[in-house]
Amino acid sequence: MTPQELRLKRQALQDMVFRGSTRFFAFLVLALLAAIILSLIHGAWPSIQAFGIGFITGSDWNPVTEQFGGWNSIRGTLLSSFIALLIGIPVSFGIAIFLTELSPAWLRRPLGIAIELLAGVPSIIFGMWGLFIFAPWFADNVQPWLTEHTAGIPMIGWLFQGPPMGIGMFTAGLILSVMIIPYIASVMRDVFEVVPPMLKESAYGLGCTTWEVVWNVVLPYTRHGVIGGVMLGLGRALGETMAVTFVIGNSHKAIESLFDPGTSIAATLANEFTEATGTLHTASLINLGLLLFLITFVVLVLSKLLLLKLQRGEGAHS
Repeated sequence: MTPQELRLKRQALQDMVFRGSTRFFAFLVLALLAAIILSLIHGAWPSIQAFGIGFITGSDWNPVTEQFGGWNSIRGTLLSSFIALLIGIPVSFGIAIFLTELSPAWLRRPLGIAIELLAGVPSIIFGMWGLFIFAPWFADNVQPWLTEHTAGIPMIGWLFQGPPMGIGMFTAGLILSVMIIPYIASVMRDVFEVVPPMLKESAYGLGCTTWEVVWNVVLPYTRHGVIGGVMLGLGRALGETMAVTFVIGNSHKAIESLFDPGTSIAATLANEFTEATGTLHTASLINLGLLLFLITFVVLVLSKLLLLKLQRGEGAHS
């Protein structure tokens, strides 16, 4: 066998090993995902048998009488994440636009590094800061003002009523927004920087303002990346545990305003899992974990479908 044939045979063997190893790791990820789902279903099965679909809609959570319903935790998870996105997306968008379009060159790098470092702060630090620093200040200065100035406004006034305790659903959403801003802003900044300068310069040459360039050139070019950054922030908000546990109030009662204490799935698991007594209590907590997994999965599927729809729309437009 000639050296050329030996080299080709060795390359073919290397390609076969590479394809086999990548296929193995791809299926390993799917196997791990299936194993997680099956283990959650197995652990939650006593709760599923006892409560069925009523576990999702039920609001009672009483370990003494072994009556468990996850609706208050589910609602708290979705509501706090929605508040975080409602605040975090505009702020992140403004940060990304400032860093890519308006900031002086000498400030872009240090400010960008500072924002990325904020993403590395442990969540328990955010929780401690929120409980001991932010919540008392919020209760003394912001909550009374919001209650006074929104009273009587239809559809809004009831959201900001109640005693100014500092902790509660709204505070949890604010802390979550601070935590997800670095993730969304960093992704937006990175995708905004890949826009070809020629496109922006052409728009400026036609007399467009900075806002018109951003809205009509930058965003359409990078909307897939922007949506991906938002989904990354949403995933962080849905699964956040310690920071939310510190400031949400950890109450399973139904909330009447955003200032009332509530709970989330992650906070309930953090508070009760180590102290759960009885098979049904433990199974109900695992059932909550299964629901959180399903909520995250549904969010990712919907985001993927949205991206596919946008891609089809671009094809039809072209």
